[in-house]
Amino acid sequence: MDLLDLIEHVNDEESFLAFAKALEEDKRDESEKEKRKTSNIYSHGANGWQNASIEDFLESAIAFAEDNATWQIETNLWKKFALFLLGGKIYE
Repeated sequence: MDLLDLIEHVNDEESFLAFAKALEEDKRDESEKEKRKTSNIYSHGANGWQNASIEDFLESAIAFAEDNATWQIETNLWKKFALFLLGGKIYE
């Protein structure tokens, strides 16, 4: 199941941790791919990661939360935090 499918099912601690684990695996997979063939420095990584460092990841997650209406109106706190983490991956 891909990350967007998983995030739709986040509704409790167990499903949140399943999402977080899948996100971690996605980043590890991208890191291995990047070792074999580096993406263009002006593009995202092989699996769509916009941010490689923890500082950039957190900066983007925070910006995603501040800018995204879907995140702001989400009432399920488990899903809201999963969206925050996904924002760290995809948001520039």
